[in-house]
This record gives sequence, structure tokens and C-alpha cells, in this order.
Amino acid sequence: MVAATSVDESSLSYRGWRVVLACFLMAFFMFGFGLYGQGVYLAELQRAHGWPGTLVSTASTFSFLLTSVLVIFTDDLLARIGLRSLILCGLSALGASTVLLALMQTPWQLYLAYALMSVGWTGMGTVVIATLLNSWFDRRRGLALSLAFNGATCGGIILVPLLLSLTGSIGFRSAMLAATIVMVVLVLPVVVGFIGWPAGISRASDGRPSGAGTGAPAQSRKALLANAAFWTMVLPIAIALLAQMGFIIHQVTFLEPLIGRANAGLAVTIMAAMAVVGRLSLGLFVDRLDPRLACAASMTSQAAALFVLLQSTNPTVLLACCAVYGFSIGNMITFPPLIIQRELGSAAFAAAMGLGTSISGVVSAFGPGIVGLVRSFTGTYTTAFAMCVVLDLVAAGIVLWRPGKRADVTAS
Repeated sequence: MVAATSVDESSLSYRGWRVVLACFLMAFFMFGFGLYGQGVYLAELQRAHGWPGTLVSTASTFSFLLTSVLVIFTDDLLARIGLRSLILCGLSALGASTVLLALMQTPWQLYLAYALMSVGWTGMGTVVIATLLNSWFDRRRGLALSLAFNGATCGGIILVPLLLSLTGSIGFRSAMLAATIVMVVLVLPVVVGFIGWPAGISRASDGRPSGAGTGAPAQSRKALLANAAFWTMVLPIAIALLAQMGFIIHQVTFLEPLIGRANAGLAVTIMAAMAVVGRLSLGLFVDRLDPRLACAASMTSQAAALFVLLQSTNPTVLLACCAVYGFSIGNMITFPPLIIQRELGSAAFAAAMGLGTSISGVVSAFGPGIVGLVRSFTGTYTTAFAMCVVLDLVAAGIVLWRPGKRADVTAS
């Protein structure tokens, strides 16, 4: 899948690192607005319009479900409209979504905004970034993925506190519009200037070498659905992400009554900062680690952090728990491409990423809605987050199951 294996991937002059920069910025705004920022929308839309939390959190679930359907067709879209056009469509849709969030007045506009956000995820999300970087890197693939996906956690570190700060000073509407303008100014030039396939990769082959057959993705998907190794990777990631998404979306709402808005924003920043540390640590030592074992350890650490979080109201303890939880947040989206590359191979990479992301996305999309519903029924977040603890432990057990040797899912 990597066209230029003779180049020095460690050299800063290698064009692949400019692609990493572009992917970093894409992830920064996509995850900043599309994931971490949703906690801000939940609080601010409730405050501005008096909408119940279940309405906004259900809209989040709708968005993640729609994303999970659209992402299945990422490799087909890459072949049909091209890499750069797909990313630009994603950027336009995300920008329209954030503008609509700033200007909306009725609930149907909320669902339209979240639908546009789903289109943004399809064009600028995990599958596109992982497939693109997998085509540019071989020996430094783990580091490239870690650096690019650090944009996601930096979105939590910088964008969310910035939105909270700007909302307090100039209002939610102006804050969202200003952040949208900054996104377009920063992302558009690097996408136009840096994004593209390496030499030897066909634009019509969704990141596969130009000699690869055009029928490979569909046949690979069918084989993947019958592959036990694929399912023991996808299901635990999906379960862990369900718990993770539920906590992230409700984090600000949970912490604000306990420690105030400023400290709630600080908690998001600390969590995201630790995610950067965790992902960089994985990137530096990825070739020495068993990704399944590391994944199970990450899930267990999240369960422990949530358990302690529920036992205390001390601000220092709560911030520390968010730090521990954050250490493994970023790696939940880094582990799948690493496991896929090692166990399923490059030929099935794009299909496996699209299908796996779709399945885990469908499951995890229910996280915000389930946590919100449980919180509404019980009146507190205790039962909802305790459920997340159990889910993390179950996921850690499943991912350690190794059902046989490496499977060959490459199409005939």
C-alpha cells in the first residue's frame, strides 16, 4: 500500500510529514467541534433555549449514528470524487454546521446542524486520515498516526476552553462564528497545498497501489464480517467508545455544579492534554507493544478513573481522575489501525477501517443518549457512570481474546 518505501521517512523534507500537518489540523477542528465541543453545546443550548438535556444529547446520538452509516462508503467516495474533494466537502459541511449551531432558534435546526456535522466526519474524520497516512508511511506509520491524531486531543485542549472563554465574554453565537472563520483560514490552505496521494497511488483506487483491483474493497468487507479477529477488535473498541463518548459529552454538565465552569473547562483541558501524552507515548513505543494488551490496559485505566471520580467531590481528586482518564482517550482511535495493519494486512486496510469505524460508531453513538437517559431517570450521574465502568471492564476482557492466527482477508 505504501508507494515510496525507498524514501527516508525520518527526514523532515519527506512530503508525508506535511500531510501529517494537514491531518493534524483536520483532526484538531473535526474533533474539537464534533466531539469535545458537544459538551459545550449541551450546556449552552440548554441555557440559551431552555431545551432539555435529552433533546441535545439525543441529537448527538443521531449525528454519530448518521456518521456511522456514511463512513462505510468512505473508500467508494474516495474513488468517485477524489481525496481532496472529499476533504473539502467535509470542511464545508463542518463550517455550515458550526454556523448553524450559532444561529439556530428551533430544535429542527439542531438536527440539521448535527447532520451536517456527520458529513464533516465523513470527509475529515478518522477513516480518511488513517487511510491517507497509511499510504504515506511504512516504517514510521505509528508515529505519523499518533502525531496526526494528536490534533484531536489538542482540539480538546485549546478549542473547548477557548469556546468557553469566548462565550463568557462575547456570547456563544459570536464565539462559534469566530472559531469557524479561524478553522477555514487555517485548514483550507493546507488541504489545497499538502493533501494528495503519494506517487504510485491511483486517485481512483482509494489509497491502494494503482495496480490493485477495483473490486477489492467490497470483497474484503464480506470476508471481514466472517473474521473473528476483526470482531474481537471492533466490538471492544465499540463498547469502550460508547462509555467514553457518554462521559465526554456529559463531562462539563457533570463537573460544573461541583467545581464551577472555569474548573470544568480546566478538567477538559487536562484530560485532552493527557491524551496527547498518552498518544505520543504510544507512537514512540508502538513497535515494541502488543496493541491488544495495551488496549486492554487503557480500558482498565479508564474504568478505574471513573470509579474513583464517582467517590469524591474534591476538586483536586476530580481533576486527577480526568487526567488519568484522558491518558488513554486518544489511543482508542489509534489502536484500531495498528491492530488492522498487524493482523489483517494492508490490502484490506481501507475496507477494514471503514467497516470497523462504522460498527463501533453505531454502538458508541448511543453513549451520549444512554448516559443522558439514565441520568434523567435516576436524577444523578452515579448510575450512568457506574455503567460506563462495567462496560470498560467487559471491553478489556474481549480485546484480549485472540481467535486464531492472522487471517487473510485480501480479495482473490
